[in-house]
Amino acid sequence: MTGRPRVDTAQLMELLSVSLGAYYGDFTLAAASENLTASQGKALTVLRRGPAAMHALADIMTCDASNMTGIIDRLEKRGLVRREASASDRRVKNVVLTTEGERVTDTIRAKMRATQDGLDRLSDQDRDCLYALLERVFVSQPAA
Repeated sequence: MTGRPRVDTAQLMELLSVSLGAYYGDFTLAAASENLTASQGKALTVLRRGPAAMHALADIMTCDASNMTGIIDRLEKRGLVRREASASDRRVKNVVLTTEGERVTDTIRAKMRATQDGLDRLSDQDRDCLYALLERVFVSQPAA
């Protein structure tokens, strides 16, 4: 026992807020270096996981569908994404990252030096632990 008091939820939320602020500041600067807004960069990052329908992108990015349309229009003009009709429902348009969009997304991540440097300071064991904790808190859904 180290004698340190337990960390409560409010303290964790505060540290997450500081951490996310640092991450998004780093991300915003990296996206801007590629002449993209943070929202455009975020859309590319979401699409790096795979194609998505416009309405799904709007939900993930918590923005209005009309705003999402404008973001995708600008990315499409730059050749970073393309729209394709869904194979299962021709009325639905999926947004797909182009090869150039993949390159720009990877470049943005590579330019996030503050984030990279912070994560590089972790040991392999700490990385594994952080990954597992973040996945448990934000990705994994509890069994019903």
